[in-house]
Amino acid sequence: MGSYGVPVYFLLTHILKNEIVKPKEISTRTLELGSKYSPDFVCTPFKYTLGTMIESLEDGADILIQLGGGCRYGYYHELQEQILKDLGYHFQMINLVSGGNKSSIIKILREYPIQLRKEKLLRTLLTTKKMVLYMDKIDDYIRKNRCYEEYKGDFNRLRKRMLVEFSKCKGYFHLRKIYKKYFKKMKNLPRRQISKKIKVGIIGELYTLMEPCANENIEQLLSDRGIEIKRYTNVTYLLFQKRKLVRKYLKNFFIKYRMGADALDNIHHTKELCENGYDGIIHIKSSFCTPEIGAMPVIESVASKYQVPVLFLSMDMNTSETGFLTRIEAFCDMLEMRK
Repeated sequence: MGSYGVPVYFLLTHILKNEIVKPKEISTRTLELGSKYSPDFVCTPFKYTLGTMIESLEDGADILIQLGGGCRYGYYHELQEQILKDLGYHFQMINLVSGGNKSSIIKILREYPIQLRKEKLLRTLLTTKKMVLYMDKIDDYIRKNRCYEEYKGDFNRLRKRMLVEFSKCKGYFHLRKIYKKYFKKMKNLPRRQISKKIKVGIIGELYTLMEPCANENIEQLLSDRGIEIKRYTNVTYLLFQKRKLVRKYLKNFFIKYRMGADALDNIHHTKELCENGYDGIIHIKSSFCTPEIGAMPVIESVASKYQVPVLFLSMDMNTSETGFLTRIEAFCDMLEMRK
């Protein structure tokens, strides 16, 4: 999912004696493999993750670790495991889905002894956490500033080089040094002036938001149109901030109860974006995502109160790239005319 394979690979290679198989980047083939062996009406993240598992098994993996949860995705591991075994693959599935029994998770982890002492393990975990925080800070900065870059691709090139160095970092202080170096370089990149500054918030289902292949690289498309982007959802938010904010979200005038997965967050974020002067909102989800389908009329109600236009996009294997681009261009043109 996105570039988060970098900190995960860093963590696992440092704490486990097992050989870690790097999953391939998400591609059209990944989705084709997943869709071929998935139920038709299951949500798209199921198909992407199943395709990734098949590619990893083809590359020699014999242990798969399943993470996730918060919606019906939390039940998918059993179905995916059965599909893969029916296809003839021999492997072990480790279920670390959120909401699972903690004692059973600890029991599973004890089967794979950690190769580090307690102090070094804690340092490695801290370094991994900090890597995620740094990545998300950099990405937030890029979303806000990429639309002003003088030479197209400057931010992307620096980010790519930074991630390569992150994967080879020797520890916490080395990581911080790399982060500061690349953050400084990004701040010093030449900028151009934009006469009509347009700001768009992107909300929706977490996997489709964070995996560029699943959303047709929508953030790059908007940046190329000179649009500043705000996106709340990232791993920092999901792991370290979301739980603290749930009670705050429930005080929102438009919400009476929890709606599952990211629906509650997206309704509140719609209100925040409207109140903070954003010109438009794009809501993006995988097809058949039930919590987001429930949230859509509420999001529309909130946005209409503040007179902020919203574009709703559903993504699956049959999404037409041409149709998708046409809708994005029309939405951007409308925002420019309103400005």
